[in-house]
Amino acid sequence: MKMALKRGTIVAIGLILQLCLTLFVYLFLGKYIKLIGIFYAVMSIVIVLGIIKNSKRLSSDLPWIIIIMLFPIIGSLMYVIIGRNIHRSKLLKNINKSIEKSEKYLIQDEKILKEINDQEYTDLKYISEFAHFPVTKNNQVKYFSLGDDVYPVMLEELKKAQNYIFMEYFIINNGKMWEGILDILKEKAQSGLDVRVIYDDLGSIAMLPSDYPKTLESMGIKCVAFNKLKPFAGAIMNNRDHRKMLIIDGHTVFSGGINISDEYINVTHPHGHWKDNGIMIKGEAVWNFTVMFLSIWNAYFPTDNDYTKYKYVFKKKYKENGYVVPYGESPLDDEIIGEDIYLNILGEAKKYVYIYTPYLIIDTDMINALIRCAKRGVDVRLIVPGIPDKKTVYSLTSSYFDVLLKGGVKIYKYSKGFVHSKVFVCDDKVATVGTINLDYRSLYLHFECGVYLKEVEAIKDIYKDLNDALLVSKQLSQKDLKTKFFAKLWQAILRLVAPMM
Repeated sequence: MKMALKRGTIVAIGLILQLCLTLFVYLFLGKYIKLIGIFYAVMSIVIVLGIIKNSKRLSSDLPWIIIIMLFPIIGSLMYVIIGRNIHRSKLLKNINKSIEKSEKYLIQDEKILKEINDQEYTDLKYISEFAHFPVTKNNQVKYFSLGDDVYPVMLEELKKAQNYIFMEYFIINNGKMWEGILDILKEKAQSGLDVRVIYDDLGSIAMLPSDYPKTLESMGIKCVAFNKLKPFAGAIMNNRDHRKMLIIDGHTVFSGGINISDEYINVTHPHGHWKDNGIMIKGEAVWNFTVMFLSIWNAYFPTDNDYTKYKYVFKKKYKENGYVVPYGESPLDDEIIGEDIYLNILGEAKKYVYIYTPYLIIDTDMINALIRCAKRGVDVRLIVPGIPDKKTVYSLTSSYFDVLLKGGVKIYKYSKGFVHSKVFVCDDKVATVGTINLDYRSLYLHFECGVYLKEVEAIKDIYKDLNDALLVSKQLSQKDLKTKFFAKLWQAILRLVAPMM
């Protein structure tokens, strides 16, 4: 599962094909060489102008512009095939239609909206009015600092299911963790419950057989392998389902960083201690997750004419008074929700912002936001892995350390192993926990999800988790960043293809 290597290989293959096509043209179409050159030069200019005109984050599109201008034939073809996949893919069009249809079920409570406006909570106003995910209050939130801790609770809650179980994960891998869940899913499906599973085909490609949906269906479990890879079309793999959610009867949901694989609960240790997290919500906020799941499911099987039959009616009032907003990120709309939420936190921070991220592949907007926040006197700390899972991606991550350290951002390496959590916590008042890494793929290309928390008791537990991790992490200084010339050159090349990593 060396996905970064596969994406980097795309560029290498592109350059080889560019050379082969150039030789072919010279050998067999030599007399037309000037016309062909003019055609591709014009085409590349038109494509580049189109990218510039429509770009919302030009720094993330810059690598495409450079590749197209340097290698007009292959660069243009790569962009049309890979970069513009959203406009070609029947599946993605169906998902977009399904998401748009689903919006009618995401209705903001007017009393809560008035509270938001009265208290001038502009962060919540953005998520509610522009991201279109309702802000909720009647919830109970529990944060788990390790996958090891949340997994037994997931099993307990699954056993209580009475009506339906919906699961959506990037990775499902055969092993102890999945076997424990699958045993319960089989039992529940045989008892007549509606059990549905979505997993990403690329995320699980080395872990599950290609016909695994049929295996689950033979057990009574409905299943979708998201964006299934196919010959030739398999190269079009940019838009993946990176979400993690387990929904039980509409009243309980689990999310966070963990996938369904043994390393996430530290049964196996491929990269030292696996530092991940989970979050459990009981309450009104679960509905946002339910709609997100159904919007993907019905893009494949448009059989749910009325989502409200899956909505749980809460008679119980939970004690917490804070605001909870599960939100989704889609590459198919005009809102860059995940990054904007992160930028809003940095922009409004007054005392501190602590961040977990396994990958750090960011554009100038995020770099400048982190530095501006630190220069305002805010204590900005990033916790990244001490042991990488992908060396090439980690080399690219390291290339951002110098500029951030010089800008006043503090960076820590988790000494015990690999950090997979994706968390922002700020000023004891705000946090977001989810699946969105600080990299191009999560911020721009994948389907993602997160939970935004404001004035919720669990924020104290999130802060404690990050603070505890800092105690077993090594703070980096400029002296730690001595990099040889060729290593710096390699990092610069990786920056060129960063959006593909």
